[in-house]
Amino acid sequence: MKLTASLILLCSTLSAETVTKLELKIEPGARLRPMASAVIQVKVYGETVAAGSTKSGRLRKGDWNSAVFPNDGGWLSKPFRYQGTDNEPYADTVTSGFGRIFASMSSRFTIKDSLVYTAPEKPGAYRVEVWIGSVRERLEIVVADDAPAVALPAETTSFPAEASSRDPYRKLAEHWSPYVAQETWFDWRADALCRFDFDGDWDGANNWENLGKGSTQAYVYYAAIESETHWFLIYNFFHARDYSDNCVVGTCHENDNEGVVLTVRKGHGEFGHLEAMETLAHNNVYSYSSETAIRAGAHNVEGKIALYQGSHPVVFLEAGGHGALGGSDKKSFFDADAFRWKEGTGITYTYQGKADRPRYGMDREVGYELLSIHDHWWARANDRQPGNLAFSAFYDYQPLGGRPKMKSAVGGSFRGFKHGADKAKPFWGWHDMATQRRKILATGQWAADPAYGISRNLNFPPSLPVSLNYVYNPYLDIEPVQRTDTTAVVTAPAAATSPTGACTFELVVDGTAVVNVGMPPTVETLAGAPVEERSINCDGVPPTGVRFDVEKAQGRGRVHLVGPGRVEVQDSARGSAVYRFTVRWR
Repeated sequence: MKLTASLILLCSTLSAETVTKLELKIEPGARLRPMASAVIQVKVYGETVAAGSTKSGRLRKGDWNSAVFPNDGGWLSKPFRYQGTDNEPYADTVTSGFGRIFASMSSRFTIKDSLVYTAPEKPGAYRVEVWIGSVRERLEIVVADDAPAVALPAETTSFPAEASSRDPYRKLAEHWSPYVAQETWFDWRADALCRFDFDGDWDGANNWENLGKGSTQAYVYYAAIESETHWFLIYNFFHARDYSDNCVVGTCHENDNEGVVLTVRKGHGEFGHLEAMETLAHNNVYSYSSETAIRAGAHNVEGKIALYQGSHPVVFLEAGGHGALGGSDKKSFFDADAFRWKEGTGITYTYQGKADRPRYGMDREVGYELLSIHDHWWARANDRQPGNLAFSAFYDYQPLGGRPKMKSAVGGSFRGFKHGADKAKPFWGWHDMATQRRKILATGQWAADPAYGISRNLNFPPSLPVSLNYVYNPYLDIEPVQRTDTTAVVTAPAAATSPTGACTFELVVDGTAVVNVGMPPTVETLAGAPVEERSINCDGVPPTGVRFDVEKAQGRGRVHLVGPGRVEVQDSARGSAVYRFTVRWR
């Protein structure tokens, strides 16, 4: 109540403001080379009237509009707080002590008074205009080949071409490799895709300071996991900095790693059919689908999957924090239909089998190379020796739903200290706040156990079954008996025999229960009232290595496989209900 009263007092002391003038300050100057950038600071001046007193001076206003003329005369980034030294005072109209503190904080946190202008490749004279209401100011900019050069820090690291990959999933990862629309801000090098060892070493705690010297060659990390019904492709987008125009606690940190999980159904030719894409943005998962029959589960379906050239899902990465969204998302600043930026500035990346460098913060179609997460990160993440400078925050993976575990503790974060310790995480350390809070998915489970993750996040119809049995998932220590290096995918070897059988269950469930098919079958109550076992009939015992499926005959809730011979019954409505279902194996 005290805070609310103070805010009311503050609001009562604020006055009406009249803007009379705008000033535009450009650094390093208004004469630029093609593709060079300059910072434009916008200063707003006017008058304020409070308690009968009129003051003139600089105003705390950042709600101005801006544009470049002509339309192809360059690009303007989204606004940010000026990063240089600025000691010019504002016309302070707040009279209370609390109000003065609040206003001072507001100028640091919310007043965005600058933007980056990026010159086009074509020399010429261009104009930037800024306006508030009828007050307008213009800045003439000349783009010329003989303009003063602004030297960026020299990159001291360069990586040669990667050796040919023998990963049997590589062709699959290339086929579905994302089209990345990376928004850029006032430090586009911090927004450029890179590799963890971009500075030539595996020490994560010097990546922030080495940003200007390390390589801006473009890389995307990938992992592949295979179940009986799907391939899961996980793409990680690494950046040396998570940055902001005001790095207070929690808003910036050393290293950053967001990403996407693709769910590709097998049985549709060599590369399958992309059914779902889920993205991670600041510990929140967003879901997209190409099938209207796939409905909301723990997450809503945010929209369709936008594709580039038929097989490359469009992913938008925000500047600064690098959260990932689908290209069709209304929150994306990139138009995935017209393939252009709706607002702001950005670099677009495509997989080209080579690691190119962006030339500037509005470069297009920059080629990136794919790097195997299993080959580059996994062994280091399992190394708990003191000399491991890449990974830290080792933890024991504790999945929910009785799902497979990891054999030992694993590094859950990339090592880093600047602005925040160990904030960036590889995919087995990712979590989604919504499903974690509701105890649906544990830390790391969304991407490390993607079949289970997608089955909880989205609701697949019976015509599109999702098997929870893995053929290949090295992150959960599930490897096929035989792995070939000549095929595009890994499949389980055929069994000598195919034993078949079934168990039929009739249960009364009020909450959540898990059934284990074995000798004897067991029923476990996970939540709600104890399960009533009306009848259980089996015509055999399933041997190891068989495949299971479940068919529900009666029940209002969800009945689905959560592991080999393990079925979960979810009854979320009030009161109990009868469930009849059959578990078959082959």
